[in-house]
Amino acid sequence: MAERKPIESWLTDMDGVLIHEGTPISGADAFIKRLRDSEKPFLVLTNNSIYTPRDLHARLNRMGLEVPVENIWTSALATAKFLDDQRPGGTAYVIGEAGLTTAMHDIGYILTDSEPDYVVLGETRTYSFESLTKAIRLINDGARFIATNPDSTGPSAEGALPATGAVAALITKATGREPYFVGKPNPLMMRAGLNAIGAHSESSAMIGDRMDTDVLAGLEAGMETCLVLTGVTRPEEIGRYPFGPSRVVESIADLVDLI
Repeated sequence: MAERKPIESWLTDMDGVLIHEGTPISGADAFIKRLRDSEKPFLVLTNNSIYTPRDLHARLNRMGLEVPVENIWTSALATAKFLDDQRPGGTAYVIGEAGLTTAMHDIGYILTDSEPDYVVLGETRTYSFESLTKAIRLINDGARFIATNPDSTGPSAEGALPATGAVAALITKATGREPYFVGKPNPLMMRAGLNAIGAHSESSAMIGDRMDTDVLAGLEAGMETCLVLTGVTRPEEIGRYPFGPSRVVESIADLVDLI
């Protein structure tokens, strides 16, 4: 492997890396503190589009993790940035919650169910038959289909929940139209995040707990990748993928001294 530049910027996934089911993972507080003390650019990323950065800042703060609002990057923000670049001042029919609708309003989009430019599908705990039917009919009538992220399930205390990717598959089955997924593993989300903090991929690292989203996205964006074993991917699963992370560690605590 070619020698890389020293790591000057860090991107890290949130669930499975910093927190797990509402509880901070051991070492997460020390990692965030070391990042802030070092003044190196960093972002905490999440494919979940439900919450605004302000919401996530408050939730993390209650867990003892002080992450400034400007250091949080969500698939909702990445989706809004993508649409603002593609069609500024457009219109969209949005299925999602405050994280997504706020991001869309902030770029000046009009949310409408009357001949929108896009149907934008995000995460929500209350997918309704009525809203999905409306989305299907609008796509059939010519609206472009965008989804915030391809995750098929999300975690909950009771077990797996259907997530954006699974609902997108339902719409695709009914319309024959595949969505464009903006979130991880699309490197677009990573590159937009790097641009937001003025960082460069060749001197940045991505930390995640999933081979199929975090590591793949970091790899395709040209970053060093670190897999932690506190989330989804188990050690015995790593070798099944045709690509690998730059390093594998037990938890975020093992990366504190690299900052």
